[in-house]
Amino acid sequence: MGGLFSKKPKSRVTEQDKAVLQLKQQRDKLKMYQKKIEIQLEKDRLTAKQLLASGRKERAKLILRKKKFQESLLEKTDSQLENIDQMVNNIEFAQIEIQVVQGLKSGNEALNKLHKLLSIEDAEKIMQDTQEAINYQQEIDEILAGGLTAEDEDEVLKELDQLIKDSMPEAPSDRLPEHKELHLPDVPKGKLADNEVKTRQKQAVEAS
Repeated sequence: MGGLFSKKPKSRVTEQDKAVLQLKQQRDKLKMYQKKIEIQLEKDRLTAKQLLASGRKERAKLILRKKKFQESLLEKTDSQLENIDQMVNNIEFAQIEIQVVQGLKSGNEALNKLHKLLSIEDAEKIMQDTQEAINYQQEIDEILAGGLTAEDEDEVLKELDQLIKDSMPEAPSDRLPEHKELHLPDVPKGKLADNEVKTRQKQAVEAS
């Protein structure tokens, strides 16, 4: 039962659309009427020709007068068709203009809403805060760049060198064992050496 009382969806067809449709329908009817007249004109021309051939001149003249009248109607329909086409074009162009105006109106409303969200004062404050932040950063850069003495620079370099050394791998601490010196007996000198030589020579002779 609820479906019986539900509201019908609103039609998107405007009064202008209906007017254009009616004009186009009228245009089609006029074209059909023109086609009918053209066919009739051709028939009247053939009929008049046949009447003249049969000697009925007055009858042929009457048919030609009728034909002439229909030709004037054909010219009028041409003029009416031109007016209808012009009217259709004007209505369609007016609809386009309305759509353009509505689009501009919607655009202006959206732009005004954006302006309300961000006023001129807000924009100026944002720009001012941004400039202050830039100036503050520049002051810090200037302090870091030119505020250190020569002694400060030396300490910075020393600290940098120390960090580099700390980051390098340490050398092995184990020492290699020391080589002990070999002590050879001293060669005998003097008479003791000569006697020892002679004794060894004597022992060699006896053994032979």
